[in-house]
Amino acid sequence: MIPEIETKNQAEIEAFQNDLLRKQIAYLMEKSPFYQRKFKSENIQTDTIRTTDDLLKISVTTKTDLQLYNDDFLCVPKHEILDYATTSGTLGDPVTFGLTDNDLDRLAYNELLSFRCAGVQKGDLVQLMTTIDRRFMAGLAYFLGLRKLGAGIVRVGAGVPPLQWDSILRYHPKYLIAVPSFLLKMIEYAEENTIDYKNSSVKGVICIGEALRTTDLTPTLLASRIREKWNIDLYSTYASTEMSAAFTECNQFQGGHHHPELIITEILDDAGNRVKDGELGELVVTTLGIEAMPLLRFKTGDLVRKHTAVCSCGRTTYRLGPVEGRKQHMIKYKGTTLYPPAMHDAVAHFKEVKLHLIEISSNEIGTDEIVVRLFSTDTSDEFSGKLKDYFRAKLRVTPQIVFEDELTLQKIIFDPLIRKPLTFIDKR
Repeated sequence: MIPEIETKNQAEIEAFQNDLLRKQIAYLMEKSPFYQRKFKSENIQTDTIRTTDDLLKISVTTKTDLQLYNDDFLCVPKHEILDYATTSGTLGDPVTFGLTDNDLDRLAYNELLSFRCAGVQKGDLVQLMTTIDRRFMAGLAYFLGLRKLGAGIVRVGAGVPPLQWDSILRYHPKYLIAVPSFLLKMIEYAEENTIDYKNSSVKGVICIGEALRTTDLTPTLLASRIREKWNIDLYSTYASTEMSAAFTECNQFQGGHHHPELIITEILDDAGNRVKDGELGELVVTTLGIEAMPLLRFKTGDLVRKHTAVCSCGRTTYRLGPVEGRKQHMIKYKGTTLYPPAMHDAVAHFKEVKLHLIEISSNEIGTDEIVVRLFSTDTSDEFSGKLKDYFRAKLRVTPQIVFEDELTLQKIIFDPLIRKPLTFIDKR
């Protein structure tokens, strides 16, 4: 079932969002200490913010604002907060978000829409392969959304291939929710232990944390490597704690669909101007319908593209492509601008590489240095040369390559205190 608003024409969707925006602005003016100060300091007359185009009159909200004035974003008394979540801290110190009962209902609705988008139906069984604790919003959101949808849930948590396969073989889930690179470890374990994974119950995976699509929405090397081994559908999804919303692919696999009732987005260039559809820019979001900590024009730091062609699934809403980089993760290396996703994709080209970690640091003269730490089945000089040649051909740079043992890298990449696999460390 597709919400009616997601099949309307663009003018109808804009009118719908403009109405929700006006309500959100009025709510912020009444309830938010932070935005009350912002409107006053910028001499914003809130009755002049009538459409999404009027948002350009207001300055952006940054991660620093959230870190410095976290409590001032709260719009409800603390006794109305039923759940506390924190961001992962990818771009700095984690930020706390409180959720009311209505916010939890909204979160469940968002995930219901996302799972339906990926084809999950009432009665399906889904295996949750991410943490639901440690103040992690996503794990809770998946649980709430599946429950609202009427799907069954097997809460296994992150890691541990033997336990994952035990649950798959015991309960026969149709879908998994997982970090895609971990699926390669699942496949490796299955092959080593004669598990007939190709004929398992699993038909699809809702993938989080890593890109499955390239700039032109074709499969990344990581996605291709998984599907070469295991013929299952891989659905890309993009979300963040700050948004309390997700962009998930349908069965056309052409980027994550926008849900107009939950979020307004802008994609901006370095000067703060909106880019043309299809051009790369920084995603800026305005949340809709959140009670406790709504955000207005929040800069995510994520670089994405908007795709506006009508999808053959029937939805008329735009789609967001993969995160092609993060503002604060931009690397200048020997005159070339790089972002980590391109380097991860280059490493994924080589099946010999089982684990990798990219580290960026500054040298004594203030320029960036790149070290790629690998666990590989081939550690020869010849293979090292192939890696460097491939990087040079694809990215025009040659990083330092260091081979390491599996246990050393596993302890860093799959740190139990970190929610997602850590494959990029910025030491600058």
